[in-house]
Amino acid sequence: MENLKTKNIITAIALSLVLASCKAPMATVIKDEVKENIPQNFNQEEQQDANNNSGTTPWRQFFTDPNLVTLIETALKNNQELLITLQEIEIAKSGVLAKKGRLTPTVSAGIGAGLKKSGRYTSEGAGDATTEIESGKEMPDPLGNFEAGLNASWEIDIWKKLRTEKESAVAHYLSTVEGKNFVLSNLIEEVADNYYELLALDNQLDIIQQYIKLQQRALEISKIQKEAAAATELAVKKFEAELAKSKAAEYTIRQQITEKENQINALLGRYPQPIVRTKENFMSTIPPTVYTGIPSQLLANRPDIKQAELELKASKLDVEAARKEFYPSLEISATLGLEAFKPSYLVKLPESIAYNLAGELAGPLINKSAIKANFQTADAKQIQALYEYDKTILNAYLDVANLMSKVKNIDQYYQLKSQETKALDQSIDIANQLFRNSRADYLEVLLNQRDALDAKMELIEAKQKQLSTVVDIYKSLGGGWK
Repeated sequence: MENLKTKNIITAIALSLVLASCKAPMATVIKDEVKENIPQNFNQEEQQDANNNSGTTPWRQFFTDPNLVTLIETALKNNQELLITLQEIEIAKSGVLAKKGRLTPTVSAGIGAGLKKSGRYTSEGAGDATTEIESGKEMPDPLGNFEAGLNASWEIDIWKKLRTEKESAVAHYLSTVEGKNFVLSNLIEEVADNYYELLALDNQLDIIQQYIKLQQRALEISKIQKEAAAATELAVKKFEAELAKSKAAEYTIRQQITEKENQINALLGRYPQPIVRTKENFMSTIPPTVYTGIPSQLLANRPDIKQAELELKASKLDVEAARKEFYPSLEISATLGLEAFKPSYLVKLPESIAYNLAGELAGPLINKSAIKANFQTADAKQIQALYEYDKTILNAYLDVANLMSKVKNIDQYYQLKSQETKALDQSIDIANQLFRNSRADYLEVLLNQRDALDAKMELIEAKQKQLSTVVDIYKSLGGGWK
């Protein structure tokens, strides 16, 4: 009868645990409309070829300037941000090992010693006083205790909660790998963009130095004409002022070159030193043709999208694991070893052998506020991760669409600036000839020279933007990390 009553109590407790677990809340489900409705093409007026996608081209094939390739290789070895990201990968890898370890039993070994004195007028003390260890040998008082053995504990993953946590850790680890790839892509883009900006500054310095020589010749002519009464002191002063202004601009560009070199050195993780480069072929450099493929390929090519997708997967698994906290857990514990009140008795077998085996099924019944709060936090983070994923997809699509338009417009801008520069170069020669023959005043010469200088500077900037835009769209397509 007693056994039947005990069984009924155990059954009632188990049933209450199961019923409590059935009340576990459900995760919020949101439809991912951004991913499902991604357009078929970047430009609705043009059809893109899915077989041609520059985003899959390795960066060593995309960049052909050997000096730039060397700089990128150095950056990939020494850049501090990249090195920091690599440590984040190691941290995430350790997280996977920690979650995996929870799936296996924990076993520890230990030894212990103690001393206990029970009161004579207690059940334990009275029992020890009337007990003989051997014939004619009473229990010692106080009573020692010496033990050595193994302890084991194991949470049985009956609801696959621990496996879910491990899968979440794996997804987070993989997201850090994709994060590293995104850092690689950004780093290569930054090095290339700064390299082209540096070459542009070099060419602008050459132009300003040529302009200074032109101003010096114009100043000499104005002085000669003044002596011949064909020009005034005002013309001489105007040319002197323009010459001083040009020399000041030269030092400004030199400072910009120094800062740009140091900016590249910072990306390369090294102290300031000259950047090896060849500036002569900059203006004749033809940007490589970029093929965009189709928008859906961004999901597989861009590491930031893949990183956001894996973080979304990890957050969903975290919600699932948090929900399973409402379920009862089963833990098994066991000990096996030797125990005696005297060290010499430890070797007396099997009398000194001691063991213990217990199983515990426990689950929350009341006061679940902490578990509910953890679940609600995980559920909110899941929704947040979905929005982050959608935002990353949308931004990636817009990046490519904007840069495609920019490539076309900057090409047209460059062609028109080339025409403007040629026309102004011809006008300078005509104005100088007319000035020497006293058929044009100094203002016409100055204005023509200034316009020509501005046009050449803008032409160089256009070439730099043309090259940088191609680099930017290459990165936006997912290129640069392979």
